[in-house]
Amino acid sequence: MSQRRAQRYEAGQQRAVLDLEVRLQRRRAIDMETAERRPPQGGEMAWSELLAQFEGSGLPLAVNIKADGLAPLLRRAFEGSTTPWFAFDMSGPETVRYAREGLPFYTRWSDIEPDPILYAEAAGIWLDSFTDDQWIRPDLIRRGLDAGKSVCIVSSELHGREPRPLWDRLAELRGEARVTLCTDWPETAKAALDL
Repeated sequence: MSQRRAQRYEAGQQRAVLDLEVRLQRRRAIDMETAERRPPQGGEMAWSELLAQFEGSGLPLAVNIKADGLAPLLRRAFEGSTTPWFAFDMSGPETVRYAREGLPFYTRWSDIEPDPILYAEAAGIWLDSFTDDQWIRPDLIRRGLDAGKSVCIVSSELHGREPRPLWDRLAELRGEARVTLCTDWPETAKAALDL
């Protein structure tokens, strides 16, 4: 692997994620290729530092995959770590690799992807809505939970929409340990969800 790619691999992009159970803590997800939104500028958090923040927290680390071929690197990066984690947002062929290698991944289910790929093999569901999130309801989320999946809901503000209607619908899921919310506004979501 090139040094530049290795630097991108270690460069972290902060994203707050809210655990609907009660354990709202700072949570960071890392883009394996930060160049998509923001090229590394230097001073990014090292991978080992990121993992140390999650060790013992009980919170999963969501790893946003932006390039194919990272599965072996992730396997090595998490060797010996007790941090729960999952990969998401990778290409279809890369998803097949994660399934084949037994790595934890979430499959995306969205308004434009109504049939999540490799659903049976996925550890969880990355529930997203690009146009309208009215279809994301507690009964739909419970279907995933009943199938043994964890569910991470992408909050509406990440797509430029007002998140409160979605948060209002999610409030009845408080206490569901396998439900998380990916949001840029964790403290506001915590207050809105009365956590």
